[in-house]
Amino acid sequence: MKERANLVTMKGKPVTLLGDGVEVGQSAPDFRVVDNDLNPAGREGCRDKICIILSVASLDTPVCEVETKRFNQEAAALGDDVRILVISMDLPFAQKRWCAAEGVKNLKTLSDHREASFGTAYGVLIKELRLLARSVFVIDRKGIIRYIELVKDVSREPDYERALNALRDLR
Repeated sequence: MKERANLVTMKGKPVTLLGDGVEVGQSAPDFRVVDNDLNPAGREGCRDKICIILSVASLDTPVCEVETKRFNQEAAALGDDVRILVISMDLPFAQKRWCAAEGVKNLKTLSDHREASFGTAYGVLIKELRLLARSVFVIDRKGIIRYIELVKDVSREPDYERALNALRDLR
């Protein structure tokens, strides 16, 4: 598997990403993850929709919590033609419990813990930690990647406005 170094840090320490990575303009790769009820899931929930896919290290950490809650708030106003998926290596049970405790209902959390299929397909799996790097992907209705942010340090938040503007540009 391809290894990519010096793209991301974790609290200032360089980490290695596994997978080829993706680029704006290419078709979004398929992946297999599980939903909060252990059902297989992937990009099929985004067919014919604008999709924002967020990868986070763990919902139960301060920055991931802030980011997920922010996108949950945004999702409430975006309408039915937009789907937001938040993917982490957290177990589905923990994701479900966290969403219920935090009132997160407007987006879908998915777990990549079984196969790291999303992490390797999108090139955001951190080799040293088996966690996902913080990233944002905006995918159009035809399944083409239109925006990518690979956050340089996993402990920092993404640029919300740039991601939301990329989404608005697709409407």
